[in-house]
Amino acid sequence: MILIENLKSDLSLDDLLNNLHHRLRNFFIIDESESELIKSVHIPVLNRVRTCFSGVDNKYFNSDGIAYFSYTHSGQYLAYLYFFSLEFSLMNHPLKDKFYYLNKIMHGVDIYSEVRLPEVFFFEHPIGLILGRATYGNNFFAMQGCTVGGNKGHYPTIGNNVKMYSDSKILGNSNIGDNVLLSANTYIKDTNIPSNSIVFGPIS
Repeated sequence: MILIENLKSDLSLDDLLNNLHHRLRNFFIIDESESELIKSVHIPVLNRVRTCFSGVDNKYFNSDGIAYFSYTHSGQYLAYLYFFSLEFSLMNHPLKDKFYYLNKIMHGVDIYSEVRLPEVFFFEHPIGLILGRATYGNNFFAMQGCTVGGNKGHYPTIGNNVKMYSDSKILGNSNIGDNVLLSANTYIKDTNIPSNSIVFGPIS
């Protein structure tokens, strides 16, 4: 069914919200005012979902110009919860922490609400993914066990179309150019990587 223009789902808007509230209330106290606030940002969240999924090159996320969101697809639901945490972070509302924590509980990821991911990103098998307060370029991709984090107060700057394969890491004052691929187990710390590179092994 159509949730909003160019976004399909296996649940209606009401059922999707009811399912979300059920999951939240399994772990947190959600009062009536918070429930109404969640409802008020649902369409903006779904607009972010549509924009993100429309740009993902994966048959489960979009087809023929129509994005698709399934509440039983963990990678898609992860993005859905992240966009809620982002909305509430922009509002500086305590709900941001509940959505961040729910994402951590459900999906085994640590993506704090103040992390600003790009419009389009895609995570595959993302258990153990930790993303810190770096600057992320568009079309960012990461797999299981990847880490983006700080070192001595410095965080990375990551270009467009960067792909992080399993257990790769980018730390500290690192600048990663566009169209860079980090092979599995790559470790980068306080290092500049030029655009159009394939990187493997420890580099610091």
